[in-house]
Amino acid sequence: MSLHRQLAQDIASQIEGGVLRAGEKLPSVRALQRQRGVSQATVLQAYYQLEHRGLIESRPRSGYYVSTRWQQLPREPRPSQPSGRSTPVKVSELVFDILERTRHRSLLPLGSAFPSPLLFPHKALGTALARAARTLDPWASVADLPPGSWDLRRQIARRYLGAGVRVDVDDLIITNGAMEALNLSLQAVTRPGDVVVIESPAFYAALQTIERLGLRAVEVATDPRDGLDLDALRQALDKHPVRACWLMTTFQNPLGALMPEPQKKALVALLAAREIPLIEDDVYAELYYGDRAPRPAKAWDRDGGVLHCGSFSKSLAPGYRVGWVAAGRYTRQVTQLKISTSLATSIPAQEALATYLSGAGYEAHLRKLRRALQQQQQAMRAAVAEHFPRGTRISHPAGGYFLWVELPRGSDTLALQRRAFEQGIGLSPGPMFSALGRYRTALRLNCGHPWSAELAAGIATLGRLATKG
Repeated sequence: MSLHRQLAQDIASQIEGGVLRAGEKLPSVRALQRQRGVSQATVLQAYYQLEHRGLIESRPRSGYYVSTRWQQLPREPRPSQPSGRSTPVKVSELVFDILERTRHRSLLPLGSAFPSPLLFPHKALGTALARAARTLDPWASVADLPPGSWDLRRQIARRYLGAGVRVDVDDLIITNGAMEALNLSLQAVTRPGDVVVIESPAFYAALQTIERLGLRAVEVATDPRDGLDLDALRQALDKHPVRACWLMTTFQNPLGALMPEPQKKALVALLAAREIPLIEDDVYAELYYGDRAPRPAKAWDRDGGVLHCGSFSKSLAPGYRVGWVAAGRYTRQVTQLKISTSLATSIPAQEALATYLSGAGYEAHLRKLRRALQQQQQAMRAAVAEHFPRGTRISHPAGGYFLWVELPRGSDTLALQRRAFEQGIGLSPGPMFSALGRYRTALRLNCGHPWSAELAAGIATLGRLATKG
């Protein structure tokens, strides 16, 4: 466990055990730094984590205090406990049925997988697109075939470098969004009948890809805060002939879990020792709430076994559908699959993003976006806590825009989804996220839309429906 997480856990235990009482002042940053022999940054990270969890609050020019409201906060969901057996996947019919219902613009988008389009700089992107169109070299239609635009890949490689991860431009392949990157990566390292490890609950598109390719899935226990359980993963690797792992180590969908960096490092070492590729879905990497970006598992990849997939769809340009994969030692295979399937990604869109990223606007946009998402998450958590039935558990992610909600035992979110749809409210029920149809008492909520009276009323209505059962 990292130092700041250990410190935060120690303080949280004192608060929950009554040693530190509501309203009491915590030691100053400097005092705690001296007491624990850690850096100022470690103390600030710990205090930020506790503040994000609602256990403490900062008061201007005064310091940090135990929150007077922490005992009223809902508990977080329990870690999952899947069976650990290998199984074929059949979720597409359920997923497509639910997604079809969530497309209506009039529907309250609590079940959507996308943040609000109002959060993105469409005007600036349009200007970049117009400029790219005016200056685009006609030969780009040939030169920018896979692996893609050199300028865009160079900008992406620079962002990796800024995050402390070395990725060569030649290892990057531009794709039609992250979903194509993930699909091509899984196709490159598996054959029909192979076994793939996924989290539990898992991103439903991962389940659909596994189903489409004729693979088998092993769901591994996952903690809503710290992500995949490495001990459970070792047991799965010992038991099954696993050919690949598809994991979201940063703000996992649907839980919002963030694997601590030492755990990411151990994950990469474990898989490298067994020569098992890791497909790392990292589309929410830019949407962190703290002061420091979490590093991906790719940061500890030394032999090219991590295929790191990213996208601008969640952080900058949803409609442009531009993603990428840093494919490591599988670059050649993924490039060939890209050419034989979709051939190329929109060249004007690639050049427009390269133009936009070369300026200073992206970082300013990201800071604004992160603040908005954090505020929206806080508002939705508070509304769910107020209106949902007693005993409801709510995740508390440190980034992204999803909340995982566990209703009391006996609830049925598939039935709730149907009743909510009749009231003009969308939601994503738990069984969408499991190869075995688990999590019938759970649901995923999207808090990626600006908080409004309409959303507040929708959460209140959903809470009443959930209470009625």
